[in-house]
Amino acid sequence: MNKNNLEMEVKFFLNDAPSFEQRLRSVGASMTQPRTFETNLRFDTSDLSLTKAHQVLRLRQDQAVYLTYKGPSEWGKSVAVRQEIEIEVSDFESTRLLLEALGYHINVRYEKWRTKYQLENLELDLDEMPFGHFVEIEGDDANRIERMAKMLALSWPNRVNDSYLKLFEYAKQKKHLDIHDLTFGDFKDYKLNADDLGIKPGDIVSFF
Repeated sequence: MNKNNLEMEVKFFLNDAPSFEQRLRSVGASMTQPRTFETNLRFDTSDLSLTKAHQVLRLRQDQAVYLTYKGPSEWGKSVAVRQEIEIEVSDFESTRLLLEALGYHINVRYEKWRTKYQLENLELDLDEMPFGHFVEIEGDDANRIERMAKMLALSWPNRVNDSYLKLFEYAKQKKHLDIHDLTFGDFKDYKLNADDLGIKPGDIVSFF
């Protein structure tokens, strides 16, 4: 997160996540957080006013608990750019109750496993989602993010600027999935590929 509270990131679908993690280590990336489970609750009003305004109100629990607001994405950018305000809170359940007392309700629950790396002042997150593996590259400069992606042999044209929940909605429509939440339990009987999510893999096997 940069000083202007702007989130700049891009993600790539990975066909071969273990090979990509090996690639990260081979170029000197340092692990800043071991593989950690995340629970995320996305809140909205009864009329979905936040979703309609392309805003996010999220409560996340991993090694700590965070309450996050995200504004609408800026269009026409090479990476996803949006305002992000995040604070650490002391208790997951109490914060959930506070939000519900204010009239918000849980719109969707989603889960992931995340491993964090740092390389050249950029954050690289390896995400295991219920529908596949991704790497997110986050920093404060779009050009540096693009250079890092290319250095890691990721296909820049195949980058993904959509959120995981937007990919989830696409997959539900395409595969006719009767699933409300993006959890590993909900996806235990399904295996999706990049095409099912409306995207293309970002890792280039010919790197080696």
